[in-house]
Amino acid sequence: MASQENQGHSAPTTNHQNGEGPFPRSTLDRGTGSKRAGGRGSSRGGGGRGHRGSGAGRGGRVGSNKKKEVGRAEWARKPVDRRARNTERAAKRQRLDGEEEDLPVYATKFSKEEIETQEKKPKRKVAVMLGYSGTGYKGMQLNYHEKTIEGDLFKAFVDAGAISKANADDPKKSSLIRCARTDKGVHAAGNVISLKLIVEDPDIVANINKHLSPQIRVWGIERTNGGFSCYQHCDSRTYQYLIPSHCFLPPHPKSFLAKQMIRLAEEAADLEGYQARQKEVKDIWSKMEDEYVRPVVEEIDPLIREEVLRAFYEHDNSLVNRPSTNISEDQRQTISDVPDQDKVIAAWENVGTTENNDSQEDTANMSSVLGVHTVSVEAMEAAEERPRDLTPVEIALRLLKAAHIKAKKTYRIHPARVTRIRSHLSRYIGTHKFHNYTIEKTYKDPSATRVIKAFNVDATPIIINDTEWLSLKVWGQSFMMHQIRKMVSMVALLVRCGCHESRIQDSYVTDRLSIPKAPSLGLLLERPVFEVYNEKLEGFGYNKIDFSRYEKEMEGFKQMEIYERIFREEERDHTFYSFFAGLDNTQSSQLFYLSSVGVEATKKEIKKDTFTEATVKNDIEEVMSEDDGGAVNEEG
Repeated sequence: MASQENQGHSAPTTNHQNGEGPFPRSTLDRGTGSKRAGGRGSSRGGGGRGHRGSGAGRGGRVGSNKKKEVGRAEWARKPVDRRARNTERAAKRQRLDGEEEDLPVYATKFSKEEIETQEKKPKRKVAVMLGYSGTGYKGMQLNYHEKTIEGDLFKAFVDAGAISKANADDPKKSSLIRCARTDKGVHAAGNVISLKLIVEDPDIVANINKHLSPQIRVWGIERTNGGFSCYQHCDSRTYQYLIPSHCFLPPHPKSFLAKQMIRLAEEAADLEGYQARQKEVKDIWSKMEDEYVRPVVEEIDPLIREEVLRAFYEHDNSLVNRPSTNISEDQRQTISDVPDQDKVIAAWENVGTTENNDSQEDTANMSSVLGVHTVSVEAMEAAEERPRDLTPVEIALRLLKAAHIKAKKTYRIHPARVTRIRSHLSRYIGTHKFHNYTIEKTYKDPSATRVIKAFNVDATPIIINDTEWLSLKVWGQSFMMHQIRKMVSMVALLVRCGCHESRIQDSYVTDRLSIPKAPSLGLLLERPVFEVYNEKLEGFGYNKIDFSRYEKEMEGFKQMEIYERIFREEERDHTFYSFFAGLDNTQSSQLFYLSSVGVEATKKEIKKDTFTEATVKNDIEEVMSEDDGGAVNEEG
């Protein structure tokens, strides 16, 4: 990527990181219980009353009482080791089923002879600083049967000799803890894990990297004190989210969501206010359709034109499955490169996630229609597998989709719209209840309260492959599952729908809102911050956990392995287009809180007269009218 294109993607500054949030509860002061000698228990290994487990008789050990008895309240306050619990449950199920316990994909089981012959070396508690591209991985976590970043990293430690053969079958033996868990497909320029490693080799970092994919890099390893936990002692984390600017276009005028926003604005006597909030994009759709969509519509056979547009508006697949006709080879090539994205309408809460992207039929780049001249191997294979007897209606639908994708790529965001994005993002700053921005949490759940220190949008967009991208950066103490993706999605929907700025405040109260999560494709963990604990580390005689020493290497890695992958995957799969097109055409009242009426609108029934026969015919007339820009829905 050219240097001028990277100005909007510098790492978030940390000169405002004073007054970090509350210091996480340390694990250094946890007691291990008193050492007591047993009375009556001295003959059987158990203690008398008040002295259980501390005898020295049969099976007992003098003075050992590592697990003292605790009260119910104290026991409930202890953190749960979920990984150990889940592993234990899985092993128990296998034993009950009579199955032989299998090793996780990340574990290596060495023979007793190999373990005994290996030279014993001391382990040291360390912090490992790393970066990775999440493409093709099931996240930064340990998964028994799936390929994960943490799993590959653990195997590389073993292969490089940083973990002994005796400990190669279980990360818990090395006390492995991650600072930030990332979901499937999410990237990280900087993350930290803490564990015990053998670090006598001066070239240990290079040796570990030799056993890793280019998608994963270890930046450095720093010694820490024995009680360090990268998860508990992290002050805050910074994330970046890259998103195409066309995601802030208003819904297509003929889409379900656009029509409902206007209807509800009229109902709330706020039509003028709604139009004022959309003034910088007032005529954008008519201009784009004049140039890109109208020529395609005019080429459609008049005998099927009405059916094509009805399929576009009503998603009536019965119109598509008509007998095929002869198609020229040029038409076949053009159509085979158009993404088939009909599935994005189903289950809109999950639309745009990597799970749904995996099931999409088409991963082809656009060729002649979108002006892209390279077609991936995956696209060629998908085109070969797809039936070639396309119907005329299906041909027209795919060409219309291609026209809309090309039109959206030409959009360049107005500065007033960037200002509106920045204003919405600022509503997240502070301490709020984010129960609506994650899963399985209620308003009363204390853990739903989170602190956001900063959230901003870079004022300078970048242009990649003819698509304009915006960079959003958020800095907070900690984040819940899907929280950032839902926060980004909420702001995009608020701007697209011309919503009042106060709507984000409405999401902090008891009402339950359905907020879709934006695609994981654009999310990037910039780095965790250890400002408070770094002062303690220096007091212990250790170096700070600081990524600034690796800034040059990290920037190069971000450009090659993260940014380029994001841009390349969006060019191929059109993930963001599919996500918002799916939302715009989902006939549900769950998104009506975006309207002028507010949250109350989600509790009302949908008017069923939105897509009547007369409406469809009127839309068709507008498409072909010389006076109108030609309105065609963006998703068929």
